[in-house]
This record gives sequence, structure tokens and C-alpha cells, in this order.
Amino acid sequence: QVQLVESGGGLVQAGGSLRLSCAASGRTFSNYNMNWVRQAPGKEREFVAAISWNGDRTDYTDSVKGRFTVSRDNTKNTVYLQMNSLKPEDTATYYCAAGRVWRAYAYLGQGTQVTVSS
Repeated sequence: QVQLVESGGGLVQAGGSLRLSCAASGRTFSNYNMNWVRQAPGKEREFVAAISWNGDRTDYTDSVKGRFTVSRDNTKNTVYLQMNSLKPEDTATYYCAAGRVWRAYAYLGQGTQVTVSS
């Protein structure tokens, strides 16, 4: 089992920034690729960003490219999502997720709310 706890969400104006963190415990963090996914009210959960187990590969959904940056610190068992130039359409609950297969996941955190006001 991998336990994931997100933090850093909040209310921000459009154009602002937030940094999400996800602390992992349980099995060896560095064995897992990590993902950020989000779900807005009334919408399906969607992929946002992924980072490989050693950090040498990343991927983003098109709508956040150039604005969001995913990173990880395996010494701290933590993955981050730096979100800049936030837009109202980024409003959602953001979850971190761990998995062995690229862009797939077996473990999901409880989520942190991000609200972007216009």
C-alpha cells in the first residue's frame, strides 16, 4: 500500500500561482511513477501531469503545458505540482496518484481543492 496526502490547495485569483505537494508513505516511493489528476464538479477525472520514478520523464495534458511543472524529491518522498498563470477552468479537486505503469495508477490520495476566481 502507498498512502498519499496532498496539500497546498486554496483560493487564488486568475493569473496567480499555487504549489501543490503530495507526501507519500508506505512502500518505496522511488519505485513509482507519480501523477496529478483533477476532477471538476460534474466532470470526469482527467490526467494533468506525470513524472517518472527517477524524474527524468514528464508529461502534461495540453491545457496546462507551459503553466504547470511537476517535480519530485525522492529523499523527501514528495511530489510537487507548481501551477502558474492559473485560469478559472483549472478549478477542481487535485489528486496525486502512484503507479508502476506510465500514466496509470493504483493508489490515489484524498485530494486538495483548487479554486481559481475570475
